Amino acid sequence: MAISYTAIVIIGLIVALLASAFRVLREYERAVVFMLGRFWKVKGPGLIIIIPVLQQMVRVDMRTIVMDVPSQDVISRDNVSVKVNAVIYYRVMDAQKAIIQVENFEAATSQLAQTTLRSVLGQHELDDMLAERDSLNADVQRILDEQTEAWGIKVANVEIKHVDIDETMIRAIARQAEAERERRAKVIHAEGELQASERLLQAARILSGAPQALHLRYLQTLTAIAGENNSTIVFPLPMDIIEPFVKAMGGKDA
Repeated sequence: MAISYTAIVIIGLIVALLASAFRVLREYERAVVFMLGRFWKVKGPGLIIIIPVLQQMVRVDMRTIVMDVPSQDVISRDNVSVKVNAVIYYRVMDAQKAIIQVENFEAATSQLAQTTLRSVLGQHELDDMLAERDSLNADVQRILDEQTEAWGIKVANVEIKHVDIDETMIRAIARQAEAERERRAKVIHAEGELQASERLLQAARILSGAPQALHLRYLQTLTAIAGENNSTIVFPLPMDIIEPFVKAMGGKDA
């Protein structure tokens, strides 16, 4: 009877070992298999066989991973302190490298993303962080992709989500924007005055060369003045009309 129990136990162990040898990997999973501690091969997806005791496997997810980079304190090149956070999209391209070349590729990628974000943004001014976000995303993505290539990881995209500025700095930026708008308004007004003066100069030259046109302009001005409700109207006389009388008066005095 004891022998039968022992046989049952042995048979049960054998069945358990055989059952543990079969593994099923989904389409997006790969198994990095080690034979007695040494890398053997990458298996999957589908049904694979792992020799118990002699072989061990590590599952690797090959799908795109979305990583939220925690908010980082960044000092811009113009000495403005901001808080920046981002999101990174990456995936494992080489399961062997991702397991063998780095202890924990997820933690390593997260730490590298944080340091790279601070380093890249610290080289730019605040205006660049707010206006040139696409360019900064591309710079961070390129640097991360170059450094994680040795780990078998491909960084597909980096997106800066928020650039949080201190309240006092927001007021300073608002004052700066207002001053910039005033400066542009003054420049536009000055340009308008310059263009108007140039047109007036051209008109004066044309009128000086055509006395009849000057008389017509004079009559138009009188008509415009007469149409207004003025209590006193001053009629200016052209010099070419007054000049003969002035000469005649001067001759009598002589």
